[in-house]
Amino acid sequence: MKKVLFMAALATASIFAGCKGNEDDANTVVLFDGTSLEGWRGYGKTEVPSRWTIEDGCLKFNGSGGGEAQTLEGGDIIFDRKFKNFELELEWKVAKGSNSGIFYLAQEIPGKPIYISAPEYQVLDNANHPDAKLGVDGNRMSASLYDMIPANPQNQKPYGEWNKTKILCYKGTVVHYQNDKPVVEYHLWTPQWQELLDNSKFSKDKWPEAYDLLLNCGGENHEGYIGLQDHGDDVWFRNIKVKVLD
Repeated sequence: MKKVLFMAALATASIFAGCKGNEDDANTVVLFDGTSLEGWRGYGKTEVPSRWTIEDGCLKFNGSGGGEAQTLEGGDIIFDRKFKNFELELEWKVAKGSNSGIFYLAQEIPGKPIYISAPEYQVLDNANHPDAKLGVDGNRMSASLYDMIPANPQNQKPYGEWNKTKILCYKGTVVHYQNDKPVVEYHLWTPQWQELLDNSKFSKDKWPEAYDLLLNCGGENHEGYIGLQDHGDDVWFRNIKVKVLD
């Protein structure tokens, strides 16, 4: 863990230095700078769904009130480039009672939802959304590896306030950060990863298709898309950047 945190610290300053990032750093990719949706599209689509808009320099999903991805104007979105070893940083805030998520290493599978192949960093109003009380030991609260590992410590700021996220993915080691604190660490493609899946909603007996895809998360090349979730609720993102580590 100490080695992982040291590597992460080296990259932090250049990733989160404002909207444009460090222009001298060729390994930093600005996914959203507050002015353009260039590079983004709907999951399984060619354009960005109309419920995703730019508002006051933020990428906003305008909630439908109809639950997860239930309108033609909505749906999850992905940045149209696959990443393998990386550090993703962004900020997010939610409206009261809102639910969303950040996906990584996602594959695009026709007719199937993004979460069938991608780990999810949970984005949630812990105080007001019922999902916070479901799952096991808080593993559906914000910054958790959804339905598998609870974020610890749980240091979320309340709805309406900005939270800072970092996701480090390096050669199978994944660390979730929330508001500058490491809160989750796990290791893909290991017995630990299989055990996590076995004890989740994605287990082989409950959802064999998702289990098989997630077990080999990232596919043959261990790379995938970064995605943002339409869960039917208002959510805002800003300052989205990726530091490529390989």
